[in-house]
This record gives sequence, structure tokens and C-alpha cells, in this order.
Amino acid sequence: MSAGARSTTYLELSQENGGAHKFYEVTVDGQTVTVRYGRIGADGQTQTSTFPTVEKARVAAAKKVGEKVRRGYAPAVPGGRAPRAVTRRQVASAPSTARAVAPVLWRFGTGSAAFGIHVDGDRRWVGNQAGDVYTLDHEGDVLARFSLPDGVKCLVADDFWIYAGCDDGKVYDLSSKLPFAAYDIAADVDIFWLDIHEGVLNVSDRAGRLTVIDHEDEHQWTRRSQGSNAWMVRADDRAVYHGHHQGVTAYAPDGSGELWNTPTGGGVLFGWQEDDTVYAGTGHHKVQRLSKATGAIEATYACDSAVYSCATSPGGRFVFAGDLASSVYCFDRDGTRLWKLGTGNGAALSMQYHDERLYLVTTDGSLICVDATEAAITAAQRGTVPVVRDVKLAAALPTYAPATAVGSVTTVSQAPTGSVVVECVQDGGRVRVHVVSEGYDTSWNVQFPRAIREPGARYVVDALHAAAGGFYRVRGDIRRLV
Repeated sequence: MSAGARSTTYLELSQENGGAHKFYEVTVDGQTVTVRYGRIGADGQTQTSTFPTVEKARVAAAKKVGEKVRRGYAPAVPGGRAPRAVTRRQVASAPSTARAVAPVLWRFGTGSAAFGIHVDGDRRWVGNQAGDVYTLDHEGDVLARFSLPDGVKCLVADDFWIYAGCDDGKVYDLSSKLPFAAYDIAADVDIFWLDIHEGVLNVSDRAGRLTVIDHEDEHQWTRRSQGSNAWMVRADDRAVYHGHHQGVTAYAPDGSGELWNTPTGGGVLFGWQEDDTVYAGTGHHKVQRLSKATGAIEATYACDSAVYSCATSPGGRFVFAGDLASSVYCFDRDGTRLWKLGTGNGAALSMQYHDERLYLVTTDGSLICVDATEAAITAAQRGTVPVVRDVKLAAALPTYAPATAVGSVTTVSQAPTGSVVVECVQDGGRVRVHVVSEGYDTSWNVQFPRAIREPGARYVVDALHAAAGGFYRVRGDIRRLV
């Protein structure tokens, strides 16, 4: 090969039973080495480095290829393997059989079928199959839009952090101003739902598997439940609760074994959890409340059609359900039905209760806010409902796309007070991130975007929070220290 000639090495790693399905490509062009990597069938991410001489560039490239080969990658032809499978939840809705319509305060049409919802004290989040995630305030005004590369399967919260699981197999952290890919799920995992607890990702899929991935995006364990079509996964310190077409199975958080398995008499289509109980909405026209300790069914909430979604008020005082017939229900804790009303906007695919309001994401892609106070429900049952406010997008709506680069500062003093310095370090075949600033455990890893990891690079982050698993999580913005 002549001096400065361009050469490319393309490798793939494709494993069965929930393993990796990734490519790694190294191109040497003179003194420049370009690495492109990601999921087979996708464009992936690109990193470029420049070296003092052509020979040093070749040596660095050969080292990168050697590391991947030792980890099981092998030469391949681009396009020879198919990309990941994607199943979008195919749902139908029928007209409500309820005698009255729910008191909807406001309604926001996202423009595409939507499943993801999260509500907290400040914002209401909704994600749709066009890859859009919108945030709205308490009154329904749209604050911002995140534009993700693929359809949003679900939105989940883990303390302060908000994540969007997408059809491209990536899970995006939306907690900072710019979203970034925090997890990358194996391509043969046809994602149905996910949950994150203390930075550990739990994924349920079409085949009935549960796949667990740690904060460093490394596969931990996989278990296959007794049923397929696993739409439900919820997690806490005690267990991971996996709902599938035959019931709910609880596993120890470390994957050491099955804790209990409870048939539900119908496929589980949605799940919710409180401190001591887990709720399973089923295709057998009911929601069931199960004890987290034993799996025993403690209460049943009977609906008139298959249950697409469910939620509770704090502590499970009230239990809500949405069925395929575009109705929404409210029960007391013991299972007595208190009311049933039509949504007016199709079936509720996801829901969440917050501060006497019930938020629904429906089959027509709308996020609607229902006044769930006793007075409003009573009036609705008598036929009196408020005039619905249709929310419109602002002309100059802030829009944020996933970050492949971040801003920079030349000194720590340019960052906000209390900022923390972290550094990317080479650790075998991986690049880890450790804390440089005093007052932290320098042996702990920092959960950090892979797209901007580069050995020797230092970054300033607004704050770090210690997670129970012995690592740090970034809160706020990230800036490169140059």
C-alpha cells in the first residue's frame, strides 16, 4: 500500500439469544483515522482522529481492529446482514359504550400515533411514532420538542432522569438540554417496553424475554418468561416484574432466579407499580393488583373490554384503566367501579394521574388532560363538560436533536458554580469516564454519552449524583474542557 493510501476494514459482531448485532469500521486516509460504529443496518456514529505521521495512523487503526477481533468481531460485507426487527403496537379502538364523556380540559395532537407519556411536577411529556417528544406545562402550553431518529416506544423516568426508548434500539436521555443516546439494545431484541431503575435498563420484548443492561451499556443477563409478547416491565430494588401473554413473572434484580410467577387469565398489555404492589392491565377485560412480595392477586378491577393501559393515584387509592372501546374507568382500591366515561379521542394507550388530573395518550396521537376531581366527574356524568382547549404549537418552538458534540469552555471558572470535571480514560477495550474533581470516588465510573468519549478528553458537567450501583450520573449540561 502506497504512503497515504486509503484503506477500510469493516467488522461485525452478531450473536444469538439477545446478544450484540453491531458493526465496527475503521478507515485510514493518510494521517487520519475514522471509526464508524453502531447497529447493523444503521448509519452509526463516527469519530475521527489525526496522527503526526501516516505510520502512527496505521498502527492506531490496527490496534483498534485487533481489539475488536479479540472481542469476537469478524470481517464482513456491509449490507450482508439484516437490520433489527421493529414491531409497532397494532391497536384498534371502538366507540365508547359509556353514557357520558370525560371532562377534558385540553388536548394536544402530536400528529402521529403515540404511546409514551410521563408527568411530573413541572412538565407533561408525550412521545410519538414520528420520533417527536413534546414537553408541555400544567395548562397544556407546548414548551419544547425533542426530535429523535426513530419512533418512540415509551417514556420512563428514573428519579430526575427522563428516557425515551426508540425503535432504532437506542434509549435517549432527555434530562439535559440536548438529548443523547445512553443505551444501545441488541438488534435481535424486538423491543416492546422498557423501564430504568437506578441506571439499570430493563427491556421486555416480543419473544417474551427480559434483557438487563447496566449503566455502562453492557449486557448483564437475559431470562425468557413462560409467555411471549411481553408488553410490561417494571423494576424496583426488590425485583423486575415482567408481564407477558400468560401472566406476570418476578425476577431477582441480579438475574439469579425467578421469585414468583402468577397467571393473569389474559395477556398483559400494560403495567403500573406502587411501593408494594404491581398492576397488570390484561386483554381479559380486567386490571389485577399483585403483591410484590408473593405475586398473590390482591384485587381485580373489571372493565368491559381489553385493557390497554392503567395507572393509580398515589398509594393506589384510586385505580384507573383505559380500554379498547375508548372508555376510561376509575375504581376504589378494593375494586368497586366508581365511574366509566368516554375519552372522546379514542382508546387510551398510556396514562398517568397527577394532582387530580388524569393524562391520557390516545390512539389518534393526542395527549389529553382530564379533570378527575369529584365535582368535574359528577358534572360529566350529568352531561356537563368544559369546552376543550385545542393546544397549538408555538411558531418559534425550541427543537432539540440528539447531541454528537457539545459546547466547550477553556477554564472551569466559565462553567456554573459547583461544576465537576471528569476525564475519559482507556480501560482495556473500552473508554470509561472517571471524576477528576476532589470530593468524589475516583474509582467509580460516570454514566456518560458514548458519542463524545475520547481517551484523554476532559469535560465539565453541572453536577454528579451517586447511584446505588456504585457509579455517578450526570445532571445538567456537559461541556468539553479545552
